[in-house]
Amino acid sequence: MTSDSKTSRIEGEEQVIDMAELGARLADRRAALGNPDLPRNSGKRRTASKKALLAAIEAAGGKW
Repeated sequence: MTSDSKTSRIEGEEQVIDMAELGARLADRRAALGNPDLPRNSGKRRTASKKALLAAIEAAGGKW
């Protein structure tokens, strides 16, 4: 397995994943299931470093 997020190795062959196609396939699968509302992680067991990271993201104007 390579570290490149767009490719993976399967039995010595390199496979390129088209992210737009993958997104469309996932949307189709969700629609087939009736677009279930997936639960989010409550965050009750976050480490101090994770809390600091999320606070820094929020301070920089990001939303997690």
